[in-house]
Amino acid sequence: MTQHDIHTDILIVGAGLGGVAAALAAADRGARVVLTEEFPWIGGQLTSQAVPPDEHPWVEEFGITARYRALRDGIRDVYRRRYPLTDAARDRDELNPGAGWVSKLCHEPRIAVGVLEEMLAPHRSTGRIRLLERVRPIAATTDGDAVRAVTLSSVVDGGETVVHARFVLDATETGELLPLAGVEHVTGFESRAETGEPSAPERAQPDNVQAFSVCFAIDHVEGDHTVPRPAEYDFWREYAPAAWQGERMLSWQAPNPRTLEIGTRGFAPNPGDDVLDVDADQSRNAGDANLWTFRRIAARDLFADGFYESDICLVNWPSIDYFLAPVLTADREEETAHYERARQLSLSMVHWMQTEAPRPDGGFGFPGLRLRPDVMGSEDGLAQAPYHRESRRIRALTTITENDVSYAVRGDDGATRYRDSVGVGMYRIDLHPSTGGDTYIDVASTPFEIPLGALIPQRMTNLLAANKNIGTTHITNGCYRLHPVEWNIGEAAGHLAAYCLAEDTAPHAVHADDALLADYQRELDETGVERHWPEGRAHAY
Repeated sequence: MTQHDIHTDILIVGAGLGGVAAALAAADRGARVVLTEEFPWIGGQLTSQAVPPDEHPWVEEFGITARYRALRDGIRDVYRRRYPLTDAARDRDELNPGAGWVSKLCHEPRIAVGVLEEMLAPHRSTGRIRLLERVRPIAATTDGDAVRAVTLSSVVDGGETVVHARFVLDATETGELLPLAGVEHVTGFESRAETGEPSAPERAQPDNVQAFSVCFAIDHVEGDHTVPRPAEYDFWREYAPAAWQGERMLSWQAPNPRTLEIGTRGFAPNPGDDVLDVDADQSRNAGDANLWTFRRIAARDLFADGFYESDICLVNWPSIDYFLAPVLTADREEETAHYERARQLSLSMVHWMQTEAPRPDGGFGFPGLRLRPDVMGSEDGLAQAPYHRESRRIRALTTITENDVSYAVRGDDGATRYRDSVGVGMYRIDLHPSTGGDTYIDVASTPFEIPLGALIPQRMTNLLAANKNIGTTHITNGCYRLHPVEWNIGEAAGHLAAYCLAEDTAPHAVHADDALLADYQRELDETGVERHWPEGRAHAY
């Protein structure tokens, strides 16, 4: 085992969307950055977790940062330059390569990896950003209320690297640094007495955490591509959790998130639909009537004849939600065991679809379904990393509650406006079934702002939250956890750390001092961060 020491201005642990955005913002302002990543691909939920971007209906016009827009534009540019699109697809300003209903920009995850790498490339060439790959945090050294160093372990050979930094950003998917550094944090449900939220339980439930999922990509071609019967197939085949009201999870049945009634989704591979007529706006249409087209990431009819043998479908459905036990409060051994069981669930869903799933023609099984490890960048066709909907969350200067964003509470007055806003976001409060046995919680929300105080821990002076580990509650995590919001959070955190370095100040001081806050916010405005919604242009859904 070898050990190395690195000294830098800012350490960003986790190169998901928040981490990459933070690194770009900090480096653009002149700071030296070390950025780390555990999995082969940077990009987190967009890439290694393989989830197409969940975005609000106005994303093409407003409500995202300039850097996030550059990412989206870059993805479309790759398709226009390198792929044999049809003329009609190429001319479409809002090109949606997958013609999926979940997003206006469904695409293969590898494309986003390349664009993110390209965005980082200039700073990596100068050495301003140093990317440490395939490492995970295992320890942190603190001095009073400050983090001085973080020890990273290689997931390949166990070698250790200690990074010393003036500011540390936790941009991990599960808030991994928080317990290592002794940062006060919360998991699961807070109590109604603490938060005053209508949807919260009477008592806190720290082990009650949303499901995570191991996603995968499939296409449908000639031949028999049936995977071997998974070791846990018998268990998952019969599993009928309470939220499914007697139905099995491995089925086309699932609860409707808003009504909780059990409904049946369709599944028809390569349906020959009008791919240019897809209206990916979930405020008007949930889009999941045919699961094949819901998160489709490659629509073959948008490309030259024969380029794709089949559409490519990304599976992130209720049937692969894993909620047998929480992993946020588990030790490493338990965590690994649950990740393996979640992989077994996903493989069981593949096997069920190939062998037993009801077909529209009255038959059973789709043996032509084929896992796509090449699309996932993995050996088995499953995503490289689990898709975590919920993280450990800091005890922050500002905690965003349901009462700040719920349309039922706020009405036409809109969400809480913050003097320290550092961005905006929008999504329904969308909570999946959880480890405590709860079913969906789905609450209409209003377009909201991101307060700086939610990124700053109450006590720690040089650590910032840069992912879904900010000061939300279990409830409001459901609308602050999506792709563009995570990016905005990371961008604001990275810029703040670099600002504090240059001005020789601290995050708490910027939050408290009106002059410093205004100066920092002015810089955000100049870099294209939208901190307020345009008047009358966005609405609740």
